[in-house]
Order: sequence, then structure tokens, then C-alpha cells
Amino acid sequence: MQLDQPSIENMEYMLQALAEKLKVVNRAIMDVEDYNLEKYEDLKWMYDMVISKGHLSASETQAFVNELAAIRK
Repeated sequence: MQLDQPSIENMEYMLQALAEKLKVVNRAIMDVEDYNLEKYEDLKWMYDMVISKGHLSASETQAFVNELAAIRK
């Protein structure tokens, strides 16, 4: 998937992948409608970081979830 171009579809893909990798229980926080396309680069950076890591500690997971919450509308 080509994620270099900001789009709602790309954001939705990244949010779903992040939800899986971070094992997010409350998927409501991963609704693409709650994110602004202007924050695409922030979301892409988080996606790249999380996907590139093999294993996340509990504190790393919580930090990424907190960052996601911070960039929500």
C-alpha cells in the first residue's frame, strides 16, 4: 500500500494496523472520522515507528496510545 499520499483511506489502514499492533481493546478511539487529515504526517510517523518495532513494552504501547489520543480531533 502506498502510504506517502495523505488520504482518508490511508489513515484508516494505518489506524487499523496500529489497533492490531497495539492490541487496542476500545476500537472506538481508532475511528478514522475522529482524526484530521492535517495530522496525517503525525499518524504516519507513529505508524512507521510502531510497525518497525518488533515488540512493544507495556509502557511503549501506552505512550503510543496516548499520542494517538493527542492527535484526535
